[in-house]
Amino acid sequence: MRVVRFVTTPQETPRYGSLDEAGTTVCELRSPPWLGLEPGPGRWPLAAVTLLAPVEPPDVIAIGLNYREHAAESQLKLPAAPVIFLKATSSVIGPDAPILLPRMAPDEVDAEAELAIVIGTTCHQVTAAAAADYIFGYTCANDVSARDCQLRQDAQWARGKSFDTFCPLGPWIDTDFTPETAHVQLRVNSELWQDGATTDMLFDCHTLVSYCSQVMTLRPGTVILTGTPPGVGFARTPPRFLHANEVVEVTITGLATLRNPVAAF
Repeated sequence: MRVVRFVTTPQETPRYGSLDEAGTTVCELRSPPWLGLEPGPGRWPLAAVTLLAPVEPPDVIAIGLNYREHAAESQLKLPAAPVIFLKATSSVIGPDAPILLPRMAPDEVDAEAELAIVIGTTCHQVTAAAAADYIFGYTCANDVSARDCQLRQDAQWARGKSFDTFCPLGPWIDTDFTPETAHVQLRVNSELWQDGATTDMLFDCHTLVSYCSQVMTLRPGTVILTGTPPGVGFARTPPRFLHANEVVEVTITGLATLRNPVAAF
């Protein structure tokens, strides 16, 4: 099932829905999907609704250096355990919403294509073997980063990763997606920047859920970004950063494409 979050007018309260098998009709759900998938009365053509981020996460947890080739291009050692950082929930936006270059740090904004896990059941200190029971589904994510803040100005990553609009998610959550051999790509203006596979992950999705659950309680709707493959802008020769009027696309094979334009704040 592909679960979406949407509005039919800008003024209404967002609601959850599911896409039909053809992917052309949005069927309303009566409750947030982790509380049940009972259909509601509403039906709309997909073209008649505005898709939002498919979840309002209580937390956005991100994993650094989880692809071997990305660690190599960053000239950093492979971590012995998952590297956790957090992104502000106010950074979350949906498909086609603009990534805004922040006024205080507009010059070195970079993009990172990522597979994201969405938690469906409260999860605390679970094993990797049991983790699948707590995962609701998967979506596409873009871990947008102000590299000057992240890598030179600050002693930690919070500001560089958490500007408003720095966490695009969507366009839907796929509850049937299998992540083990997916390709993860990022294009800017149709130019391929990143091209990797989840087989290059150091820590797989179930291991990440288990590890994060040892640190904090994962509530329904929590999003875990699982790391990014090689090809990011700051590691290119010469370095390449995002500019206004460009378009960024995250594509995960078998899942979806997440598209966002870039604009000045």
